[in-house]
Amino acid sequence: MSDTVINRPSGKAKSEKGLSMERIYTTAGQHPYEGVNWERRDVVQTNWKSGEVVFEQRGVEYPDFWSVNASTIVTTKYFRGAVGAENREHSLKQVIDRVVLTYTKAGKEHGYFATPEDAEIFEHELTYMLLHQVFSFNSPVWFNVGTSAPQQVSACFILSVDDTMESILNWYREEGMIFKGGSGAGLNLSRIRSSKELLKSGGTASGPVSFMRGADSSAGTIKSGGATRRAAKMVVLDIDHPDIEEFIETKVREEDKIRALRDAGFDMDLGGKDIISVQYQNANNSVRVNDEFMRAYESGAKFGLTARATGEVMKRLILVNYSARWQRLPGLAQILEFNMTPQSMIGIPALRPVASMPPILARNICHLITPHATLLL
Repeated sequence: MSDTVINRPSGKAKSEKGLSMERIYTTAGQHPYEGVNWERRDVVQTNWKSGEVVFEQRGVEYPDFWSVNASTIVTTKYFRGAVGAENREHSLKQVIDRVVLTYTKAGKEHGYFATPEDAEIFEHELTYMLLHQVFSFNSPVWFNVGTSAPQQVSACFILSVDDTMESILNWYREEGMIFKGGSGAGLNLSRIRSSKELLKSGGTASGPVSFMRGADSSAGTIKSGGATRRAAKMVVLDIDHPDIEEFIETKVREEDKIRALRDAGFDMDLGGKDIISVQYQNANNSVRVNDEFMRAYESGAKFGLTARATGEVMKRLILVNYSARWQRLPGLAQILEFNMTPQSMIGIPALRPVASMPPILARNICHLITPHATLLL
């Protein structure tokens, strides 16, 4: 919290520590819910193939200017409580109040507002903007704020993993807990030895692609935020990793399996009962390329794949085009020289798959909102 000197019009309190709030959308003495035409709707979702009802909640309350699609998303994803239970949320008012009043209460308790009047303005302005879709918080806020769950509100976590079994197993655990709270996770696996390198015992390492299987299965099993949506997951591998070819071709092979099984009559649609038998379906994969690779590509020079343990060049080659054309994966994350940190020169290990977000260092988080751009012009 910063100390703000507040110059108020006559009749208001003297200068105090805290935030001074001004009304933009709201009017003093009138709650944002007043003057809005509220209506009751039935939200029913069916399986597009069988027609079976997969979700049903009748009589939910929304403003009449909210679209059917918007009310369906909020009802199915963000209403808290078991469907059919008495404590199940049944109105947009309850969802907005749960979040806004929790934040307002915390602001009061921690001295963020200069006066009670400022706290009320904050509450009203935030309520109005959410009600009128000026912006929306990211999903973890709606999942967790104001509930007994841990108050996990960040959209995504950039993790890191080292070339040890302890670190790899901790990666599995960290991702699982992040998904449980409704957030997404991503990391770069390039520190893990390739399947072409030796272990101290004399055996051959499993390689990062092998360890991706366990994490992928975990992501497919854990529903984000306890809701019916898939986990959000991203995996990155450096272009000079000896297993980069296997990484690139991973989804190509699995997509071939999907087509073959679908043609044989299995249910391979998204969410289909047979799709879980196919691997690597729960993550976005991206290849991290650097300036050295781009220069080698432009000049036609060879580019080496280097061992993680020794740094020796194990192979010279690289092509990403085939699989990217076939199913748009893996993506390309170009790490330029200006991304490199002068102290360690480790650079940005991974990126979020959102173009509007800047690169984020490992062991960091990001918190998102979605603005309605045309309303802010």
